[in-house]
Amino acid sequence: MGFLKRILRNNTVEDTGSIFTPGSFEALTEEELQTHMGIDTYGAFDLTDAIRPSYDLQVVPRQGFRFDEYVDDNSQIRTPVIMAAATRHRIMDLFLDLIDRLGPVVDVVLETSHHFAPNQQDLYREHIDVPVLKSILLDHEDLLLNDGCTGIAVINPGRRQEVQLDEHKLMIIYGRPLEQFEQTLISSDVYPDENIKFITEAEHVHSSSEAYFDRFNTLKHRLGMDSDDLSGCC
Repeated sequence: MGFLKRILRNNTVEDTGSIFTPGSFEALTEEELQTHMGIDTYGAFDLTDAIRPSYDLQVVPRQGFRFDEYVDDNSQIRTPVIMAAATRHRIMDLFLDLIDRLGPVVDVVLETSHHFAPNQQDLYREHIDVPVLKSILLDHEDLLLNDGCTGIAVINPGRRQEVQLDEHKLMIIYGRPLEQFEQTLISSDVYPDENIKFITEAEHVHSSSEAYFDRFNTLKHRLGMDSDDLSGCC
């Protein structure tokens, strides 16, 4: 597939913020790796180019969502969460529909792990009209769907609600109430499944490139985040 970079991770690494580790992918031949990276369809579920599951398919990607909970380490405040996976052709439209639920004016966070940094860097933009934001995001659909080092979160701080399209191309929704977001998912044929496992819950591989890093910087400028200095790449 000609990927210029592969970042090999497992779930433990991302949770702890430790350095990246190749795991079982290290034992693959180049031919085996290329073949695995070229598989983007599992049953009725199509992956973007951003990520691939483990070679032994510890988790088989599929569409659906489940409820979860985020617990703040310091305050112990509990926030309800929806985690969702959608097949490739549904992701962008669904993400934009979920953003609509946040209200007319939002804040935006761009997340990047293009630097081999153990933790993502976040770039923040306050107060952008949702129609303007959606237009910009549509112009950068290829980056948002296919770069395994780019994530974005859209926030209504007044409501304490957030919709995230992370670098795994999962949609994660924080806050309460969640009923409108749940209905938006169901209307797009993404249904609740308490037993669903996501690609992040096992070893997996991310993909990016110098070209995607350049497009990330273009998106950053379009969103008015020019003051944040990001140099170098993958």
